[in-house]
Amino acid sequence: MTNKRIFLSSPHMSGKEIDYVKEAFLTNWVAPLGPHVNLFEKELSQVVGSKGAVAVSSGTAGIHLALKLLNVGKGDVVFCSSLTFVASANPILYEGATPVFIDSEPFTWNMSPQALKRAFEDARREGKLPKAVIIVHLYGQSADMDLLLSICEEYQVPVIEDAAESLGATYKGKASGTLGKFGVYSFNGNKIITSSGGGMLVSDDEEALEKARFWATQSREPTKHYEHKEMGYNYRLSNVSAGIGRAQLRVLEERVNARRQVFEQYFAALSDYKGITFMPEASFGRSTRWLTAMTLDEELMGVSSLDLIHHLEKENIEARPVWKPMHLQPLFQGYRYYPHQPNESVSDLLFQKGICLPSGSNLSIEEQNRVITCIKNFLNHI
Repeated sequence: MTNKRIFLSSPHMSGKEIDYVKEAFLTNWVAPLGPHVNLFEKELSQVVGSKGAVAVSSGTAGIHLALKLLNVGKGDVVFCSSLTFVASANPILYEGATPVFIDSEPFTWNMSPQALKRAFEDARREGKLPKAVIIVHLYGQSADMDLLLSICEEYQVPVIEDAAESLGATYKGKASGTLGKFGVYSFNGNKIITSSGGGMLVSDDEEALEKARFWATQSREPTKHYEHKEMGYNYRLSNVSAGIGRAQLRVLEERVNARRQVFEQYFAALSDYKGITFMPEASFGRSTRWLTAMTLDEELMGVSSLDLIHHLEKENIEARPVWKPMHLQPLFQGYRYYPHQPNESVSDLLFQKGICLPSGSNLSIEEQNRVITCIKNFLNHI
């Protein structure tokens, strides 16, 4: 079937997942928690090099717990990357705190150190420093953490890394998600590896992780009866999902290499077009290329990124715009935003011009060639 749907980033099973799931069924560990959960936490923390990890129901839950661990509450301020998915910022609202959005810079598409510095200078002048900074590693590439951490350390404000898209990425030899106080990964169906749904909170602060584990299991006190002194959440990962995650973790490196290969194919085929620019890879580390993202210059190309997305959809190929920045979302109207430069908002431009191409690690050469041919035909007949 030549017109079979090509997805942006579909789940990619290794075949070993069924063994772990079968084990969960045979031992009747199908409820939340169980041996797979404990082992998934241990194995993931070994892979990334953190002292500990807590398996949770989603990356969003992980960010929420990290904010709680940093005592973020009503009336507090949290700085957050603007160019991201809403899940990075929603937990700030869960805690009744106020988000302040920080623009990207053009070299990594991640948080702009210049914008962050200005936000901190204003916060100090106004006598209200943020309780935390959420730095997102976009599309599988780490932000420039040394620069960003040095600014945050100057003001003694802790960092939460939203590494939902960057499990397997590195920054100067260290795993993305392990440089701040807390890191959060996502195992949603479209991510580099999946547990069908789920996330992981990592940190070197094992005491804090134990507290997160407590909150995530409804804050149940260690008594025979059900005793609760604090508000808790139903945030723990199921044993079945953790089994899937464990099998997926074993092929993480293969999945990252496959996505990087997909990027290389697109780059080789399309980078010569005047007006097409691919998301750059910073020299300080390795991107997972979770999604291959590029920009189209409408003035040079004669078409917009949306025109191309619509054309691909007609051919049953799923492509998406780059994330709509949080400061442009109706939900966050009225919250402060710091652009990269006073007269230059990088994330606005990336949203206007950006397109994410099908990037799954299970994308066949034939499917990728179909995408490339479709794009070339469209661009060559303008």
